[in-house]
Amino acid sequence: MNPPALMMFLISLAIGTTITLSSHHWLLAWIGLEINTLALLPIMTKTPHPRAIEAATKYFLTQAAASALMLFSCLISALQAGEWDIDTPPELMVNPLSLALMMKLGLAPLHFWLPEVLQGIPLSTGLILSTWQKIPPMILLLQTSHNINLSLAVTVGLTSVLIGGWGGIGQTQLRKIMAFSSIGHLGWIILILKLNPQLSLFSFILYIVMTTAAFLSLIILSTTKMYQISISWTKNPALTTTVMITLLSLAGLPPLTGFPPKLLIILELVKQNMTILATLVMLASLLALFFYLRLTYIITLTLAPNIYSSVTTWRATTKPHLTAAIMNILALALLPLTPTILLV
Repeated sequence: MNPPALMMFLISLAIGTTITLSSHHWLLAWIGLEINTLALLPIMTKTPHPRAIEAATKYFLTQAAASALMLFSCLISALQAGEWDIDTPPELMVNPLSLALMMKLGLAPLHFWLPEVLQGIPLSTGLILSTWQKIPPMILLLQTSHNINLSLAVTVGLTSVLIGGWGGIGQTQLRKIMAFSSIGHLGWIILILKLNPQLSLFSFILYIVMTTAAFLSLIILSTTKMYQISISWTKNPALTTTVMITLLSLAGLPPLTGFPPKLLIILELVKQNMTILATLVMLASLLALFFYLRLTYIITLTLAPNIYSSVTTWRATTKPHLTAAIMNILALALLPLTPTILLV
């Protein structure tokens, strides 16, 4: 794809997100989501490969279905309330509207499109799909969090954490692993959405930071399969070590950035007398921990046959990647700043 066209589509993505985030009107929010979806489709198919075309088709069909359900819910809500304001509680259609936004996010049990779509597109487009494209529906859910059915949020959240861990165990493709990781993390966020929207927003921001760091590192290492990352040590030892620690951060191990959201969510659930749910979600997260530890084991404790006389090969990059460096630092070292961030 030529640069001016790519720039135009990226600007359209930004405009669509801005329209959704700044709108108080359901129809404008829907238009912003549609601009976002249509702007991403050409970026997905910039490499004219059958897998990319298939991924773009699946993405379009699922997003179109979710958009249709969302527009239908908004119309019925406007008919009932007499206005399109986002703050107006759509009592009749709150569940279908929430499900439509959850389908756009890729939450279980409406998650089937996400691993397949992510597997068929390049890592750079996967980064946009896993981070930027999650922002508009998540902000809409946060704006309507006071109306969301608690039983629906808890059911979808717990199911997503289970599916996110269970689905990622047998995968060897890194993009599918990142897709199931995304489902699991968003499950944690939705779980607490009704009870503490501020904590959900904090967890979502940290999810974006950690996922961006992981994707940027994989892009620099040019790895999409598990066996490729197992031989990346000779290409870039420093970045390979950072990837390992970033994966542990995604798993939620202390003292890394991924630990505070999970700790605070568990504490909030216990405070709300939902101890059984807190126990279930902690046990479900052990499934995800298994495949993160499996990846770190492959990266660090399995050494590929090295036929080179030098420790690092000629493919080692010396080009500085400032964005990746900043995101990796944030993905590893935000734990001490958590109280300050929550006070802002």
